Amino acid sequence: MAWVYILRTKADKFYVGSTENLEERLKHHKGGYTPSTKSLQFDSLALSQEYKTLLEARSVERKLKKLKRRDYIEKIVQDGYIEIQP
Repeated sequence: MAWVYILRTKADKFYVGSTENLEERLKHHKGGYTPSTKSLQFDSLALSQEYKTLLEARSVERKLKKLKRRDYIEKIVQDGYIEIQP
């Protein structure tokens, strides 16, 4: 299984990622071991959604990142699920 996740930073920004091991990936973000989020000061996991394969999760991650609009990501977090298909 694989996951798409959305992190909320202390500056109230969002970071979208994907992984096969969500628990381990969150430890990397919290510990500052991930260059892309080290300076963002990870605050909390806003949303995670499971997918059958990492390929599907990465496809959804790319589509979410292309949205580039905060209000879309906020709506997804508020709704509690991602409707985008892989």
